[in-house]
Amino acid sequence: MLACRNLTVRPRLGATALVHGASARFGSGGLHALIGPSGCGKTTLLKGILDILPSEGEILLHGRPLVSRDALLREVAFAPQFSIAHGKLTVAESVACALRLYQVVDDAAVETRIGELLKLVGLAERGGTLVEKLSGGQLRRLGLALELTTDPTCLLCDEVTSGLDPRSEDQILAVLRALVAQRGKTVVCVIHNLAKLSQFDTVTVVFEGAVVFQGALPAMLAHFAIVDALELYDRLSERSRDHWQERWVESERRLMQTEAEEPLPPPPQERLRPSALSQLGTLLKRRLRLMWRDRGYVVLTLAITFGFPCLVVIFALGGLPQMKGLALDQVGGFLETLQARASYRQSAAETATLVSGLIIFQVILLCLMGSNNGAREIAAERGLYEKERMSGLRASAYAWSKLIYVALLGAGQGAWMTVFVKLLCQFPGEWWPQLAVLSAVGASMSVVCLGLSAVLQSPDKASLLSIYLVGFQLPLSGVVLALPPALVWTVRPFIATYWGWAGYLMAMTESRFYDAVVMLDKGWLSPPAGAVAVLGAHLAVGAALLFWGCQKKRWP
Repeated sequence: MLACRNLTVRPRLGATALVHGASARFGSGGLHALIGPSGCGKTTLLKGILDILPSEGEILLHGRPLVSRDALLREVAFAPQFSIAHGKLTVAESVACALRLYQVVDDAAVETRIGELLKLVGLAERGGTLVEKLSGGQLRRLGLALELTTDPTCLLCDEVTSGLDPRSEDQILAVLRALVAQRGKTVVCVIHNLAKLSQFDTVTVVFEGAVVFQGALPAMLAHFAIVDALELYDRLSERSRDHWQERWVESERRLMQTEAEEPLPPPPQERLRPSALSQLGTLLKRRLRLMWRDRGYVVLTLAITFGFPCLVVIFALGGLPQMKGLALDQVGGFLETLQARASYRQSAAETATLVSGLIIFQVILLCLMGSNNGAREIAAERGLYEKERMSGLRASAYAWSKLIYVALLGAGQGAWMTVFVKLLCQFPGEWWPQLAVLSAVGASMSVVCLGLSAVLQSPDKASLLSIYLVGFQLPLSGVVLALPPALVWTVRPFIATYWGWAGYLMAMTESRFYDAVVMLDKGWLSPPAGAVAVLGAHLAVGAALLFWGCQKKRWP
């Protein structure tokens, strides 16, 4: 049994209350309808009970006040109006993933449970169908199956029949009745179709943010002096909320007295969750499967991973003869000879500009790749993450899965950029320092943008902010445009492009390219190890944003 007493719910802390002192009781093993005019607070009431929205008041489970909402979420599941599942997974894969994330089960048990759940919700023939190919009614049934993976005592359903054709609506209600009759579940369902109230054991009426009635359908008709449930909303509009609350208050008091006298069942056993490491493995496998099935994402990632290095080579083609001429002359007095000529400084300046520009071009392109890797990774699936966390997903496992995936992708792109450009353009310098620097640039910017994705609710805002972050990298690096002396060390620690450029260039100290560059700019340059260390600090800041953002509740 689930109940609330004097529950006040707000959309955010300090905001005006949307639900005012609501008290309601949903008895064990019944099918309960939650009704009321649009915008009256039905969904808000459920979200307040589940702590999705800030609330004040008392929540009771099996007659006992809750000490923490974690105890509630071990027994109560929430099915939102629209199914939250990855469109590129099949129905069976979605259920299997949920089972492995929420339950300690072996592979044989997973297969058995998948069959049972899909049969229960009427999707046994759709196990191999992609979620994105399901109809509206099938999506709602999949949502129910996903919530049942935790085997909850109580299921709260938010308008799971809204917007469906009559046949699909009847199918969903049949599933809910089966859960009550065959599994002994307590089901609370927000519903708009008042013609279906006869199929429910009790009806809870919400009006202007207050519960104004609870009971069976005949009692509701008598209470509001109507002969048909379809007349309810017209009758409610005739009087104020205070009037209907006053009429209900005495009945509510009798309800609470009866509730207090009921014997309390023994506390339920705590459900074991899979370890964080087990959840991490499941999430990584799911992310890789989703990546390969999303052709648009794969094409875009491959295009920028292989196309951006080609851009660098194209821009380098015109200067390759000059670069090779400077690099291949190994005569000891070469520089001294050129210094005696009037054309030396012009030649050295042109070479320095080309080499420096190609290095910074690589770094900027890697920052753009990092933005693409991380900016939408979490913000675009925030609702799904919050729903999975309610069911038992550990925030740490989720954050680590995203960190590993995005960091490895960014580092891999940096490594490929290094190898491709170095081989075709014959850049001198040591392989490992340059490889480490560009890999660190790709990984750090990917994780920083991932952190922004974790703290921002909108994927569009996360993408836009990440693009701005990359856009400011070039001018603030001081490589192309000189910064005022007062700003150099104010902004330099935060600019990945400077550290990528300087670290890569310092790996070329034994070449004449380096001599040419430093002839133009004798400022301080970071060695590769220092550049990698600073970029690692950037990655750590991004990771801190990531873990902090994943710990915060950010329902879209």
